[in-house]
Amino acid sequence: MSDTKYIFVTGGVTSSLGKGIIAASLAKLLQARGYRTTIQKLDPYINVDPGTLNPYEHGECYVTDDGAETDLDLGHYERFLNVRTSQANNVTTGRIYQSVIEKERKGEFLGKTVQVVPHITNEIKERIQILGNSGDYDIVITEIGGTVGDIESLPYIESVRQLLWELGEHNGIVVHLTLVPFLSAAGELKTKPTQHSVKTLMESGIKADILVCRTEHQISEDIKEKLALFCNVRKEAVIQSIDASTIYDVPLLMQEEGLDTVTLQKLNLPDDKEPNLDQWKEFLQRHKNPKDKVTIGLIGKYVELPDSYKSIQEAFIHAGAANEVDVEVKSIHSEHLSAKNIAKKLEGLDGILVAPGFGERGIEGKVTAVKYARENNIPFLGICLGMQMAVIEFARTVLGLEKANSTEMDKGTPDPVISLMEEQKSITDMGGTMRLGAWDCHLKEGSLVKEVYGTSDIEERHRHRYEFNNQYKEQMEEAGLVASGLNPKTGLVEVVEIPSHPWFVGVQYHPEYKSTVASPHPLFVGFVKAVLDHKQE
Repeated sequence: MSDTKYIFVTGGVTSSLGKGIIAASLAKLLQARGYRTTIQKLDPYINVDPGTLNPYEHGECYVTDDGAETDLDLGHYERFLNVRTSQANNVTTGRIYQSVIEKERKGEFLGKTVQVVPHITNEIKERIQILGNSGDYDIVITEIGGTVGDIESLPYIESVRQLLWELGEHNGIVVHLTLVPFLSAAGELKTKPTQHSVKTLMESGIKADILVCRTEHQISEDIKEKLALFCNVRKEAVIQSIDASTIYDVPLLMQEEGLDTVTLQKLNLPDDKEPNLDQWKEFLQRHKNPKDKVTIGLIGKYVELPDSYKSIQEAFIHAGAANEVDVEVKSIHSEHLSAKNIAKKLEGLDGILVAPGFGERGIEGKVTAVKYARENNIPFLGICLGMQMAVIEFARTVLGLEKANSTEMDKGTPDPVISLMEEQKSITDMGGTMRLGAWDCHLKEGSLVKEVYGTSDIEERHRHRYEFNNQYKEQMEEAGLVASGLNPKTGLVEVVEIPSHPWFVGVQYHPEYKSTVASPHPLFVGFVKAVLDHKQE
């Protein structure tokens, strides 16, 4: 067995308490003390991954370098830790059962009856320990999705119970996140929901070592004592997690509460080294004290749910801090845009980003927004589908190919300037079959993107089926839309730009996935700077 220590983060009372942010904050504090830390998420749903889920259903689907389509919490992990995640960092019930059933079909269980215990729980324990056994980490934090007491999370809770016993004392602990609600009628905070949640956890054979209490009001010492007594934890292990103005405040708030100190004591690890959070504090300082403000329109199809474009929103926060500007992102539904109302709807914007998406709904609104940005010299960034819309708009308006389209929206278009990738044509399954993960891209000398990145060769993450049709490349370039980034092996167009425009870039990949607090993405930093310059002019 490796020397890796394990921390399990569970949640009670209600979902959406912020387990992912607490897990990421704790990981950040441990990392800042010199411990090699990673986080994984166990999701109780039966989908093999979130790749086939509607953004309205589950928020954004995040993509890792190795092409895993994962839960958006992995985005928080990367943004906080600046450490790349992989396939091993996100496990779903669907994947667990799929693996066990495949083993059963191959006869690996020697004729035994396959059951939840021990076969499913063994598979879960194996997945939990993949990262720990790699030798790359001192501490692995495992966040268990859902709420304690849910039927679907029971196999995970049982696996944690078994694993804690197998690991032995001081090698694994449980951090339980719960809610301490304020009842305005009574004018007080109530501890009963937390007591019930801890009791449910104990009925599964697991004792919480640390309680993190989500609250809108300060938790008094009396309440901490009461929670400690009734929930069977030490008073110093009752941690208040009060609503913060930004998620990036949470690590500092957790440090004030002593979450990292008590965690290290429980794991029997040295806690004498003060965490080095200088870079983090400097980022927060710049984020909270901007010298200017810009407004950028995010033109998307899923704008009602902010989590649908989580990574883009966060990338703007990182780039804003780098430029010392407050970036106000104004979400605009592309379905509500038309040639008649576009000037009114996009009035007052300093920059325009056309966001990723799938399917034909709201497409013409995106094309109209691109046209408005191009013709009015407004700084523009198109991501994935946004880049494809820029190509379609240019083909229609500048080249005069009025029916130009993507074969995703119109299979019979006479000018398929965006078409299905060759290797996608024989694919029938929807899940995990797109062009996924990190791919190389070579940037053209003298191009705007080369200047922005400061290098000729980059690697970016993808998630798409359709691509720029190279049959139109020469025609487009002659008219002023330059293919400034190409995949060196396939010649696939990754970046387009218009040199005659102040700042007009479309990228086939997703730069937002790689932006972190420590390394804001150069494309977003460059875009925000261009937007600021445009505003000042």
